[in-house]
Amino acid sequence: MSSLTEDVTKLQTRFTALKAEIGKVLVGQDDMVHRLLLGLLAGGHVLLEGVPGLAKTLVVRTLASALDGTFSRIQFTPDMLPGDIVGTQIYNPREGNYSIKKGPVFGNFILADEINRAPAKVQSALLEAMQERQVTLGDSTMGLADPFLVLATMNPIEQEGTYPLPEAQLDRFMLKLKVGYPTKEDEIKILDRMAGSGAEPVATQVMTCIEILAARDIAKHIFVDDKVKRYAVDIVAATRDPKAAGFPQLAPLIDNGASPRASIALIKVGKAQALLSGRDYLSPHDVKTIAHDVLRHRLLVSYEAEAQGKTTDHVIAQILENIPVP
Repeated sequence: MSSLTEDVTKLQTRFTALKAEIGKVLVGQDDMVHRLLLGLLAGGHVLLEGVPGLAKTLVVRTLASALDGTFSRIQFTPDMLPGDIVGTQIYNPREGNYSIKKGPVFGNFILADEINRAPAKVQSALLEAMQERQVTLGDSTMGLADPFLVLATMNPIEQEGTYPLPEAQLDRFMLKLKVGYPTKEDEIKILDRMAGSGAEPVATQVMTCIEILAARDIAKHIFVDDKVKRYAVDIVAATRDPKAAGFPQLAPLIDNGASPRASIALIKVGKAQALLSGRDYLSPHDVKTIAHDVLRHRLLVSYEAEAQGKTTDHVIAQILENIPVP
C-alpha cells in the first residue's frame, strides 16, 4: 500500500475508536456523531438543529471529553452582550491603561448552546472568530486556538423566544445537521442508561488535538478527480440558476443560491467522508452523501416554496436526483 493509503487506514481505526467512546455515553444518533466528526476532520463549524431534549448539548460535550482540547460552553440568552462571548477591555485606574479579559471563545471546542436565543448583534460577535480564527478587542487582534471548532445548537425557528440567524452567520457553518427523535428501541436504552440505578457513563480521552491536526493534513491529500470537482460545482451552480441547469420548475422556489463557499465545503467534507470510509480518493457518492448537510442552510427558499410546504431539502433532493453522476 502507498503511504497515503496506510495513513488513511490507520486514521479510520482511530476515528472508529473515537466513535465508540462517544457511543458509551450517547445512545443512537450515529449519523449525527458521524457528521460531527466530518466537521472536526474538515475543520469546519457545525450547526445542530432540533427540538429540546435530543442530546445535542450532550453529544458536543462528550466529543470534547473524548479529545484533549479546551472546552468552553456559551449559553445564549436574549440579554447577552457581544463582550460575553469574545471578552472585553477593562480600565485600570491606577495604571491608567486597559487590560484584556478574554471571553469563552478562546478555546478549542466552543459549544454555542441555543445560539438562536440571542439577538443578531450577539450572534455576529462570532463572525470574525469563526471565519478569521481571530478576535479583535480595541487595538489588539488575538489569534484563537488550533484546532478551533464552533459546535452550535439551535431550536427550530418556530419555537417561542428564538431569533433567525443572519445569512452571514449561517454561511460560516460548514454543516447544518437536523437532529430527529430516537427510535423506540434506542429510547428504552436511554432510559436504562440515564434513568437506571447505575452511574451515568462518562467519555474518556481517546485522541489528541495533535492527532486531529495531523488527520486534517492527511485529508488534504485525498485525491479528487476533475470530474468529481465538476460534479460538485454543477450541484452548487444549479442552486443559483436552476433554469440554466435544466430545472426550470425549481426557479420559483429559490430566492438565493449557495456561494462558492458551498463548493469548497463539498470537497473538504467529501474528503473527510472518504477518509472515514477508508479510501484515499473522493468519489461522487461522497459528495452526494453530504450535499444536504452542506447546502440546506445556504439556500433561501421563496415565499412560494413556503406556501407549497417545500423546504431547502426538497430543492436539494430534486437537484441531486437530476444531475448526472460521473
